[in-house]
Amino acid sequence: MKIRVHVSLKNGVLDPQGRAIHHALEGLGFEGVNDVRAGRLIEMDVADSTTDAALEDMCRKLLANQVIENFRIEKVA
Repeated sequence: MKIRVHVSLKNGVLDPQGRAIHHALEGLGFEGVNDVRAGRLIEMDVADSTTDAALEDMCRKLLANQVIENFRIEKVA
């Protein structure tokens, strides 16, 4: 089973990478971009028997820092 874990910073957490991307876009002449938030995507291939609870546990214990990050698990067909 293919899994995608989308990890993003929580609202209110400073995002230096997002700010750098925003600044670069402005420098290239792109207008109308009000804000940029950068995150990461983790793709995994797991056994079909892997439970939703196990996936949540992986995210909470390793893949996302719950103090500053949110995560969303997506099962890919």
